[in-house]
Amino acid sequence: MPAADRVQRSAMAGGVRTCGGVQGNGEGVRQAKEPVGSGAVIGWLVLAALAPGAAHLRAGWRKTGLVLISCYAVVLLALLAVSLTTDLDELAGSLTENYLLTTIVVSAALLGPAWFALIVHSFVVLRPSRLPQNGQILTGTMAGLLAVAVVVPFGLVAQFVSTYQAALNGIFQETPAEGQPAPAAQDKPEDPWAGRQRVNILLLGGDADDNRIGVRTDSMNLASVDVKTGNTVLFSLPRNLEDVRFRPGTPMAQRFPDGFRLPADPGGGRSDLLNSVWEYADAHPEIFGGKQHQGAKVLMETIGYTLGVKVDWYALVNMWGFARLIDAIGGVTITVEQDVVFGKYNEGLVKAGTRKLKGADAMWYARSRTFSDDFTRMRRQRCVLGAILDQADPATVLTRFNRIALATKELIRTDIPRSMLAQLVPLALKVKDAKVTSVQFVPPLINTGYPDWVKIRNVATKAIRDSERTTPAVAASASASPPAASTGSPSASPTKAPKQAAKQPTKPPTQDNNPAKGLTEGCGGAL
Repeated sequence: MPAADRVQRSAMAGGVRTCGGVQGNGEGVRQAKEPVGSGAVIGWLVLAALAPGAAHLRAGWRKTGLVLISCYAVVLLALLAVSLTTDLDELAGSLTENYLLTTIVVSAALLGPAWFALIVHSFVVLRPSRLPQNGQILTGTMAGLLAVAVVVPFGLVAQFVSTYQAALNGIFQETPAEGQPAPAAQDKPEDPWAGRQRVNILLLGGDADDNRIGVRTDSMNLASVDVKTGNTVLFSLPRNLEDVRFRPGTPMAQRFPDGFRLPADPGGGRSDLLNSVWEYADAHPEIFGGKQHQGAKVLMETIGYTLGVKVDWYALVNMWGFARLIDAIGGVTITVEQDVVFGKYNEGLVKAGTRKLKGADAMWYARSRTFSDDFTRMRRQRCVLGAILDQADPATVLTRFNRIALATKELIRTDIPRSMLAQLVPLALKVKDAKVTSVQFVPPLINTGYPDWVKIRNVATKAIRDSERTTPAVAASASASPPAASTGSPSASPTKAPKQAAKQPTKPPTQDNNPAKGLTEGCGGAL
């Protein structure tokens, strides 16, 4: 055979070995460059995992390599443009949208196998068969490990996002409940709150029990949030507030025109306190023309009327489910001022000192009334809430996400519409870094047996007004004469006035000049 023919056949054979056939697809007909040694093959594979197409360019697959690298660069530039032009808080809100979450899950499910195939193909075009046997084994093993390694992040993203989506769908309803505000984002994209200055969310702790019918709300806090600044006032209402007034014109106001009052229980206890409103409304549908499950709506109306605000939504937390949430974030560090005893026989003890408490101990610290009272318990509950808000940082949430998502799904019952999350998430992120103050309506500020309803509303109005200021003003003395009552504020019935005058002093002793406190103020300084 002539020498020229042998050279031509050799060139053709090289083309077959390089690209699986004589290259007639525009990749070029000359023999591809070959990496030298196992280290070079592994290095190009790693580079291909970070920059798809790099190994193809090295192996002579120019068109394929350029297409892969170009597409990759376009995606990176698009992501960079989004990150530079989009507010991170708004981006976090958009990540609650179902369509976007589904897109992320599907994309991750498709890109994972595609990246796996890319690594395998990159290994093939680098022609490891030309290496010695030991080199083939080494590079083949590394290629397999690398192919698996690039799939894992996509799998984690798909699993993370699908868990997140399932938790959101399990907690939040798709449409607003009856009588609740509808999302305004579609009508006024530039102002998702449609001119509202504040959002008021009622945060409830339910003391569920297998032997109890209905819901008893033993922890009641209203979070009033400024939508522009995130400044928040947390109003804490005692469970044992008596003679609760209902909004005029409502079925409960018609049933109890002089306040919520029932005969004493056989054991001497009372079932007509503020924490029994939800339970009572649920147990008496006849008051509402036969409508069932009116407890949440009634309690929202009642607390909103008491404070002089409109409550937008509620979130009910199972108190013992709350313990699972605390365990999910790894516990909370709290300073226990003095030993807290708990248990039916006082057998439990949360020792004094600064320590990280697990969920059960944190809940007993927050809820025990042994050798204590409701008002001390309210302060401890506020300290636990402050500790969670302070210590549930993004890194903790991400690393423990699955546990947190599961605990949260079992923990919360709410009427917040699913579609409002895109606005509420950015607002929650503002609250994290904003000023959060707390007002507790407990003695000596308020006598829970004979509440001064006008004073409660005026204190609430002033606390909200002060939180809206850029520089907080010093609050007026709570013992000073209150401003004129707002129209329609709750008022004491005429028959109750003499009782109030006899049992509640005109000027409470040692009254704090400013009832609005920082959320963790008085919590031992350990948060």
